[in-house]
Amino acid sequence: MPYQRYVALGDSQTEGLNDGIEETGYRGWADRLAEILATHHPDFQYANLAVRGRLTAQIRAEQAEAALALNPDLISVMAGMNDLVRPGFDATAVAADLEAMLKALTASGATVVTFTFPDVAKIAPLVRHLRPKVLDFNDRIRVMAERHGATLVDTFHHPIATDPRLWSKDRIHATPLGHARIAAAAAHALKVPGAGPSWTDPLPPLPTMPIWRRAAVELAWVGAFLGPWIVRRLRGRSSGDGRTAKRPELQPFGSANMA
Repeated sequence: MPYQRYVALGDSQTEGLNDGIEETGYRGWADRLAEILATHHPDFQYANLAVRGRLTAQIRAEQAEAALALNPDLISVMAGMNDLVRPGFDATAVAADLEAMLKALTASGATVVTFTFPDVAKIAPLVRHLRPKVLDFNDRIRVMAERHGATLVDTFHHPIATDPRLWSKDRIHATPLGHARIAAAAAHALKVPGAGPSWTDPLPPLPTMPIWRRAAVELAWVGAFLGPWIVRRLRGRSSGDGRTAKRPELQPFGSANMA
């Protein structure tokens, strides 16, 4: 501390989807963390190699070596959810790819931060069958983070992590508020000066929603988001097809190509 060269690896969450709009660029928790870190170092630089839709094996193949080539002193890796929600998810294989990244990245001497995932059953009740997979994968992440000395941002047990106001209508990507809380959680885990546990603070209670209204919301989510997602999977398509990283090189925070 303070970090000078930060590189973010991952998928759509790290790219920053739904924190901004496509036409003008997304911000996201990694950009927000970079903004915090930039206040502590006059020569701070930041790169974001994340691309939406990427699986863990793709992140390892496309981003890990590229990140090391930038010689960062801080690297974040958020990966695994795109794998977990797909049929045929192989937790052992996905964990092996993530662990290989953590091993290589920490061996470089950089500080490496990684993340567990929130309780999907509370965010999207219709996919509650995925909860045991999330629990198992989170346990694997905790073990590998400890094994390799990575900093872990473990939000699973905090109620704020599943507050609906932190999640977009698609229930996949965080809202701007959600991205801000993730950035604050990462800063806290990294012991950035001035960062504290306030990211866990609850929001004011929501009004109670009638059962019929909850059912209507769930049906609308299936039609607007779950259905189209299934169709893309059946067609073998990804939201990241043809896309590249938004910020592939280390540059001072606030550069022209900053989202």
